[in-house]
Amino acid sequence: MLSGHLHLATGRALDSGQLAFTKATETSGVIPTKEWYLSNKILARFPLLVLISATGSGFKSVKPFRSGYFAASIKLQPGYTAGVITAFYLSNNEAHPGFHDEVDIEFLGTTFGKPYTLQTNVYIRGSGDGRIIGREMKFHLWFDPTKNFHHYAILWSPKEIIFLVDDVPIRRYPRKSAATFPLRPMWVYGSIWDASSWATEEGKYKADYRYQPFVASYTNFKAAGCSAYSPAWCRPVSASPFRSGGLSGQQYRTMRWVQRYHMVYNYCEDNKRDHSLTPECWG
Repeated sequence: MLSGHLHLATGRALDSGQLAFTKATETSGVIPTKEWYLSNKILARFPLLVLISATGSGFKSVKPFRSGYFAASIKLQPGYTAGVITAFYLSNNEAHPGFHDEVDIEFLGTTFGKPYTLQTNVYIRGSGDGRIIGREMKFHLWFDPTKNFHHYAILWSPKEIIFLVDDVPIRRYPRKSAATFPLRPMWVYGSIWDASSWATEEGKYKADYRYQPFVASYTNFKAAGCSAYSPAWCRPVSASPFRSGGLSGQQYRTMRWVQRYHMVYNYCEDNKRDHSLTPECWG
């Protein structure tokens, strides 16, 4: 049984509560209507993102943030979803195209009878386009994410990034240097899209649109943090009872348990990777 859940120790002057979302104007794609639900025989009480052969879909927060706790409850589609990515992430790609920062929670689609892979990733100043191909850690979850909604979160402070599943920390990315940590404001995004070239077993299995529409359900959006427009003294959120940040001892033990039994890939342990530019892997 997992323990070591999240305890938010919030500072003052936080922009907290429910996130206000707007459709991403240029990449919103298919945003389902009541008529669409009925025509596809889908009964939905929650916002959905949809991928069909013509286009994917997504959403974006109204304002950017410079730190905070960002989360959503997500339920994934069962069955054949190879090549399909369902994502909840932070990014400033629209403000800094080709030189952007990004913090990802991505669900890599799968084939019949195989589990989804949850991939966490961090990009800094376009580092995904050069010698460093991101900083991926991948997990097979301890539950079936297609059966029920589960809560997925990114906690971003000036010191660290913590990824959480149902308030359980699964990864901590520390700030080792300004060059390897995202410090510029980012927006919150959700999306579903076709990544057949790499998403499932290195691109072996592609999206098969005989199984469309591919649907991801999102609800329970949360945010507590400092927007890009907050005063300088706005304090970031902490993951533990300690306002200085970091994880408690129990949270560290829980995270190590998850990584021991459920992590299936760690870029820091990949001998094919160049670790000269990833100081967070050095110990």
